[in-house]
Amino acid sequence: MIAITGGGTGGHLKIAKVIKEELNKRGIKPIYIGSTSGADMEWFKEDKGFSEKYFFPSSGVVNKKGIKKISSLKKIILLSFKTQKILKKHNIKAVFSVGGYSAAPGAFGSILSNIPLFIHEQNAQIGTLNKILKPFSKRFFNTFLYNDPYPVEDIFFDLARKRDKLKTIIFLGGSQGAVAINNFAIQLAPILKEKKINIIHQTGKRDFKRVKEFYKKNSIKADVFDFDKNLAKKIASADFAISRAGASTLFELAANQIPTLFIPYPYAAKDHQFYNAKFLADKNAALVVRENRLNKEILEKIFSLNLKKFSENLVNINQKNAAKTIVDRMFDVLSF
Repeated sequence: MIAITGGGTGGHLKIAKVIKEELNKRGIKPIYIGSTSGADMEWFKEDKGFSEKYFFPSSGVVNKKGIKKISSLKKIILLSFKTQKILKKHNIKAVFSVGGYSAAPGAFGSILSNIPLFIHEQNAQIGTLNKILKPFSKRFFNTFLYNDPYPVEDIFFDLARKRDKLKTIIFLGGSQGAVAINNFAIQLAPILKEKKINIIHQTGKRDFKRVKEFYKKNSIKADVFDFDKNLAKKIASADFAISRAGASTLFELAANQIPTLFIPYPYAAKDHQFYNAKFLADKNAALVVRENRLNKEILEKIFSLNLKKFSENLVNINQKNAAKTIVDRMFDVLSF
């Protein structure tokens, strides 16, 4: 039996999801160990692909000070011992961690139980917890450092196409939205309308009403939505993306071969979104601009891009069936 642990944000949880689905294909229903904080329960509480799910009241430690930090550490230690019993109960042979504070009890529980720990680090900059745990892991998966394939859903590859003409731009702020990207879209929209460029805009739930009203008030036709389960199809219909640079989003866009301007979240831990985007920019496969440097002139740079060349440079960035490759490598270590 395998345990998957970690989460908190969509980037971590997407990895947990695709690894779970790969294990399901092999007739294995892993258990999941996450947190009551973050999005863990929203993603997996009703997921039938897990044989059992545990959600603990764990929380982050890095950004806390004083008593709050000590309290969080104490809670993680107590939950790690609790996790030990859960791992023993389910006869767990390996723990696969996707990082985030949700992963702490499960990962430390595996070390205390002498159960092999495997870690997937999504970002170019290693997170604090993963840096601590890395020496104890049997295998540390990372695309940026070790060229491991990055697991994304097959649909992004299946709908991939090379772009050569700019007819449609998609703005992506994630399901929670990004006000800076929304404001940038509003700034560019009148110019895009004038140039007859179609607009697709994911606003996030909190900013949907404001952005929707802007397009209506200014008679600008746009496909505006807060969240869509068929986001891959919307991305596939566009020719250029303007997006945050979370690792999962970055590799989904790369898989679809869509040239992208990345606007990293400026407060991301260790500035990891910037370094994620820089990974593609250094390969002449993307653009990256700091949020505080956004202006209308950037649009001229987008219009002058060789879209075909950028799209072609994305072809070999990642590979399909990455989850299968990662699980194969894990099982090789375990001699399954």
